[in-house]
Amino acid sequence: MNARALPRRTVVLGTAAALVAVLTGVPAAHAAHSRQPATGSLVLVGGALASDNTEIYGEIIKRAGGSKARIGVLTAASIPESQDPDSADPDRCSNSACNGAYYASLFKKHGAADAQWIPIDLDHIDNADSDTIADQVRSMTGFFFGGGDQYRYVTTLLHGHQHTDSKVLAAIRDRLAHGAVIAGSSAGAQIAAGPDMVTGGDSYPALRDGSSPGYFDDPSRLGYLPDGGFGFLGSGLVDTHTGAEGREGRALRLASDTGHDRVYALDENTALVVDAPGTQREAITVLGANGVGVFDIRRARTRHDRLGWSLRNARYTYLTDGDHYDPRRWLASPAQGKHRLTPIDDTAVPANDDVFYSLADPAGTPYSFRGTARALAATSAQRSATATTYETGPRFRVTLTKTPAFSAWAEEADSAPQSLIDMRIAVTPE
Repeated sequence: MNARALPRRTVVLGTAAALVAVLTGVPAAHAAHSRQPATGSLVLVGGALASDNTEIYGEIIKRAGGSKARIGVLTAASIPESQDPDSADPDRCSNSACNGAYYASLFKKHGAADAQWIPIDLDHIDNADSDTIADQVRSMTGFFFGGGDQYRYVTTLLHGHQHTDSKVLAAIRDRLAHGAVIAGSSAGAQIAAGPDMVTGGDSYPALRDGSSPGYFDDPSRLGYLPDGGFGFLGSGLVDTHTGAEGREGRALRLASDTGHDRVYALDENTALVVDAPGTQREAITVLGANGVGVFDIRRARTRHDRLGWSLRNARYTYLTDGDHYDPRRWLASPAQGKHRLTPIDDTAVPANDDVFYSLADPAGTPYSFRGTARALAATSAQRSATATTYETGPRFRVTLTKTPAFSAWAEEADSAPQSLIDMRIAVTPE
């Protein structure tokens, strides 16, 4: 398949921005902006944000000023009106303007004083450098990036291969530095990532073939942008729709291939809330119905042999509603009131022959990886459990192990495990 030409990051020594890029891993185009600590926050949703999710919409609005919140809605990841055959039908349209109106209406419904579409998309790229639109952005206290294709945000709000901010993106970045909230769902969360932002891919092809820089016509091929997205969150890679689409495998492979130590694997209808991103005070809370996986591969080891790629000694933590995470200390803390569980059930962990929920499996189950992890946490009969990929040639075996430091938590002392802290993961071909 063809890939768009995407140059790797380069550093021109001798400038302050380049020095920051060398020390922090932030591209030089972003580094000049990163010198100003963010006093704002991020609310990043793993996709499929329900219209009635009052917890997450309410959190965004609260952080934007409550009843005085003014939300700017950006939907450039959607197709523009010119490409939408249903653009004239308000019940079927799915373009940037239509989606912008939808989200603006939702934010007003949930209590924002005002919400406006920021008119930038593939039909209106020039608006990204419009002084008028930049002034509109400066009047906002919060921003929401809708879903679609994150590469369209790169195309519309960044200056091509230079990867420098448009006037509108610079204004948004400045508002974040001065206390605004930036939220997004699916592609709108993904674009917050820094270097090596994922552009597509499924878990099995990722484990088998590895990753490549670029944006590919084949959606199953694991691709990434070396220069990344907007760089609002730099403490780890970001992935979305993780459990619902079985993306845990691709998250591990991309982090390993690109030299990242951590991945935030966001589930649907659930938010990763980040206070003071990019500072020593950065702190994370999880909100929503599902959770956020944190993959720690600082101590992981990879190997290539005749069977294929393998990874050992990765760590997996799964955080749910109200849990906290300190990125600087790599420390997860269950929400106040949650109970630590002692497994008393001696039931064996059910077999799982589709750990990454393959599209090829007609009987596949979403959240399959999480299901095996929670089943292992619940039993006293096993310290480790294995699951495999649906595909073969090779088949990959995933081994999950309860470390001495492992713990499981739930809202009720006698309920099933919800949050999981420090489980060991290995992926091997067979």
